[in-house]
Amino acid sequence: MTKDLEQARRMLEGEYTCVVCREDAVYTATERGVKPLLNWLDQGLDLTGFSAADRVVGRATAFLYCLLGVKEVYARVMSTPAAQVLRDNGVAILVDQEVPGIINRRKTGPCPFENAVLHIDTASEALEAIRAKMAQMQAGA
Repeated sequence: MTKDLEQARRMLEGEYTCVVCREDAVYTATERGVKPLLNWLDQGLDLTGFSAADRVVGRATAFLYCLLGVKEVYARVMSTPAAQVLRDNGVAILVDQEVPGIINRRKTGPCPFENAVLHIDTASEALEAIRAKMAQMQAGA
């Protein structure tokens, strides 16, 4: 494990839901799901070469990490499809628990974002699907 990944992983022990580190540069988030990664993309952050630690990584999150340019991802829980996306894109992974899929917060079915990108193969298409699902969920809220 790299020094950056170890630092991100340690910081995840607290209040943060995801942390990215590269040397002295650190970004943290307390929001759950894909929202912090979408915010970082919207802010135009270049996270190329950063190491990421996240509580839960599904396929949608994996695509977003690829778009952000991280080099490695640690997750407490990661879906098998997410692990495959990251590996296919040259991102190293470290996982505590790999699961077949991520379930929604109510534990009544699959995560809506993982479901939205289930049959998508490119990060750019995944981003469109994630944004569309986010808009749909916000409209219904």
